[in-house]
Amino acid sequence: MLIFFSMMFFSCENSLTIVKEITAEDTLAAVTANDIIYYRSDSGMVFMKLEAPLMLRVEGNDPTIEFPLGFEANFYDSVQQPASLIRAKYGITHENTQIMIARDSVEVENFQTLEKLQSSTLFWNQKTKRIYTQALVKITSPDKVVYGDSLEAAEDFSTRTIYNIRATIEVEESEDY
Repeated sequence: MLIFFSMMFFSCENSLTIVKEITAEDTLAAVTANDIIYYRSDSGMVFMKLEAPLMLRVEGNDPTIEFPLGFEANFYDSVQQPASLIRAKYGITHENTQIMIARDSVEVENFQTLEKLQSSTLFWNQKTKRIYTQALVKITSPDKVVYGDSLEAAEDFSTRTIYNIRATIEVEESEDY
């Protein structure tokens, strides 16, 4: 009988240790949400709207918000008109640093200038309101297409620096007959 209780005690100890490891705070999603729409405002003025089919928030030393099925963040100007957007098939935000990493079919559009950035990866520093990448970029505007090795820009894509421009292709308007 004593042997049975000893085995039971030790097997419970091992199980509790395993359960503690499995349920450690930094390994489980604290919040899972589907079809989210999140607004960010300042003094009652909306300046950003984020939509995603799935959001996972993980607690721990490096809390993150992950968008494993993609996201779209729309930015608004001072009169609440759409100014720009960032979209990708995957995103993760590190809350401590407020840096979002977007991957897979990343697009940034500026609705005033009608320019569009495409890249495989993009970093968005929400503190400095800057975006940057070391990946290849393609920027399409109404009159040209520019290819470069990397980029730094304002989050609304109003100003930017393209590094190591590989090609600039002028686009001519065609006349309809």
